[in-house]
Amino acid sequence: MRPEAFSPRSPGRLVSIGQGAYAFVPDPLPPPLEWTPPLVRLLDEARGNLGELAGLLHTLPNPYLFIRPFIRKEAVLSSRIEGTQASLVDVYAMEAQAPLFPNPNLREDAQEVLNYIRALERGRALLKELPLSLRLLKEMHAVLLQGVRGQNRAPGEFRRAQNWIGPPGCTLAEARYVPPPPGPMLEALDALERFWHSDHGLPPLVEIALVHYQFEAIHPFLDGNGRIGRLLITLMLLERNLLPEPALYLSAYFERYRSQYYDLLLRVSQTGDWLSWIVFFLQGVKTEAKDAAQKAQRLTALRQSWRQIYQSQGGSAHLLALIDLLFEQPVLTAPIVQKHLGVTHAWAMRLLRRLVEDGILSPIGQARRNRLYGAREILQALEEPSHAEEAH
Repeated sequence: MRPEAFSPRSPGRLVSIGQGAYAFVPDPLPPPLEWTPPLVRLLDEARGNLGELAGLLHTLPNPYLFIRPFIRKEAVLSSRIEGTQASLVDVYAMEAQAPLFPNPNLREDAQEVLNYIRALERGRALLKELPLSLRLLKEMHAVLLQGVRGQNRAPGEFRRAQNWIGPPGCTLAEARYVPPPPGPMLEALDALERFWHSDHGLPPLVEIALVHYQFEAIHPFLDGNGRIGRLLITLMLLERNLLPEPALYLSAYFERYRSQYYDLLLRVSQTGDWLSWIVFFLQGVKTEAKDAAQKAQRLTALRQSWRQIYQSQGGSAHLLALIDLLFEQPVLTAPIVQKHLGVTHAWAMRLLRRLVEDGILSPIGQARRNRLYGAREILQALEEPSHAEEAH
């Protein structure tokens, strides 16, 4: 990390860590912000789109079950930013404990994605008992690294050693960014926790943008910082009552503009350019909230269409229940159907064959026993890239 890259406007200080290397210690939040008319307008647009998404979720009969696929999509994309290759189908196959995994090479990647989902669930459960806190982040981190790569890198504990960010194999001196050493790191974390609970009068979306940067700048864990930082966005959206359910997946936006995402975070540290980062973040909220609402509306219409078809044909209650189950879990097996609907294995297979014949389900893979079936139209709706506006 080059000290000359840090201007006098940098919101922090450089500290020597020996051998000619330096680390960056960010100043406590909040920084002074310039409220330009374009920023205020973009903030209003982002809040408007987020409000529409929240309103749509409130109209769904069981919004949490309905957005379970959205959570899995977010988990896939957030983990992909860190280098995993598992697809949405891989993750569902792992959850279904399919005996013949579609891609055995991706088993560990899929487990990392599942851990992301479990970490989010752990965070949501803890939010009902305690406010957003460092303890909550450590508990989520322990779940995130359980039984996967990084499990030996102090899961659930803040680091006691120096880390750095850069190309694989780079030295400390060659690092692109070096976060604070352990002592100043703990001080920065304490300041961040105080900021969460202070009355600073900032709009919640701007607050979340600042916190995401600050967490990434502190980089308090030996592994998993990026994923915890993105989970933190989701938790703050819930805690600040901006969304009733975790239906906004900003990882899609960050993954699409990955280089710009990292460059803007670094630029804040080096030059204090908060405006460009906040504009980028708000553009992501605006774009992805609109996209999530469109996907939810498309899936709601698809469910109503399928239910009307089978109701008009006098379809059984089990068939209609299976249609509903698909929107919670669009990749399933006969044992999953058997368990959820309380039917025999033979009846579960009969229901699945009916939906295959009608073109709603398609078999996945070649397994004869415990075969996977996927609802192609639901998966396509989830996987379809958003019609994103260009980031600034």
